[in-house]
Amino acid sequence: MVKKLTNSYPKVASFPLAVPLESFKAACLEWAAQFDPLACYDSNSYKADRYGKYEALIGAGATDVFSLTEAPGTFAQLKDWYEQAPNWAFGFLSYDLKNDVEQLQSENSDGLAFPLIHFFRPIYVLEVYADSVRIHSQADAPEQVLSQILAFDQEPQYIPASIQSIPNFQAKISKKAYLERVEKIRDHIIAGDVYEMNFCQEFFAENVTINPLTLFKRLNRVGAAPLSAYYRLQDQYLLSASPERFIQKTGTQLISQPIKGTIRRGANEKEDHYLQSQLYYSEKDRAENIMIVDLVRNDLARSCVPGTIRVEELFGIYTFQQVFQMISTVSGTLKPDVHFIDALKLAFPMGSMTGAPKIMSMQLIEAYEESRRGLYSGAVGYITPDGDFDFNVVIRSLQYNAEKAYLSYQVGGAIVFDSDPQAEYEECLLKAKGILSALGIQDNSSTSNPNKRRSSQKAG
Repeated sequence: MVKKLTNSYPKVASFPLAVPLESFKAACLEWAAQFDPLACYDSNSYKADRYGKYEALIGAGATDVFSLTEAPGTFAQLKDWYEQAPNWAFGFLSYDLKNDVEQLQSENSDGLAFPLIHFFRPIYVLEVYADSVRIHSQADAPEQVLSQILAFDQEPQYIPASIQSIPNFQAKISKKAYLERVEKIRDHIIAGDVYEMNFCQEFFAENVTINPLTLFKRLNRVGAAPLSAYYRLQDQYLLSASPERFIQKTGTQLISQPIKGTIRRGANEKEDHYLQSQLYYSEKDRAENIMIVDLVRNDLARSCVPGTIRVEELFGIYTFQQVFQMISTVSGTLKPDVHFIDALKLAFPMGSMTGAPKIMSMQLIEAYEESRRGLYSGAVGYITPDGDFDFNVVIRSLQYNAEKAYLSYQVGGAIVFDSDPQAEYEECLLKAKGILSALGIQDNSSTSNPNKRRSSQKAG
């Protein structure tokens, strides 16, 4: 669907923040919650992100919408839609757009029914910086918008310590089946079909009613991730505490920051240092990371000037609330004759969420996973009027369809030759820790019971 209305922002103004940053961001989120569609991106003042541009960025309401449910020609249509009126655009790319990039299919079950792609040109754009806000408006004067925002409680919003009803999550794949499938994936690695494959599983709850905004606040507080996102599209919601950047464009520079390597936080500073060292020197995690770095280098090389691909950082260890992550950074210079949306397409989906080689990995993902990934392991972000962009990788996220009362999260990890199935399963649960904490679940026992749901024995 392509819906064309208007594209200009006749009213733009900047204002100093008259209240503390966190109070202002909380008020912005409360004000913006009335709009549909809505995209709110929060950096959580994460100091280690050298490439972050905003404290928060919000797109609220829509003058122009681009949304599709079928893959063929999607990126070409997105390019045409954007070029009709180059301006701010907020949106998401679901993982299943892989079918537009390669000759692939998605036939697994889908309880969420999100569009394959959704972008909109907002009525309002709020660029929030450490000490100021820039407001773009196609309706009320920026001064009026600021007044409306400040009318909300200027103190950080009270976030309940727990939610009233804890969802009863079920595993789409039983633990037994998960362990067996990891072994079968290892067989593919031994056979030389792939070197590494990202294997994910869904946990879901039905007949669930939640307050998505309140739950996002809890998740954002627990995760405090630099690429967090709250996205609303009618009755469909994404609540993301993602630490991973898929791809960013600034001028002619492209940056991608794959994550491969995860370890828990310690109980104290001494244990933290020990665990950081364990992750940094882990041969398995380094092997996983460097394979994906090579894949990302290859993806960027398809759209970048020859000789400009650089590994800016290899095996960086980054600290988050629940875990340490191994992150590498790859950069390149976009070719003058390559449209930035083509650069998105040529790198999609993120190699850290597929494996290597990429096409065979995606074929095996379809065979061994039970659920359609949908927005999970896709990307959410924004495009600026001059064609810059920034997109995360949708991980550490909840997806909710209010009409269907269906709540879901997915977790996964890279399977390599020396993967231990039990350790891989436990890593999945570790990655879910922040989500479960936001939901008021203190451990993973309610989601790891293989008897909760009998899974089919697809692909083994």
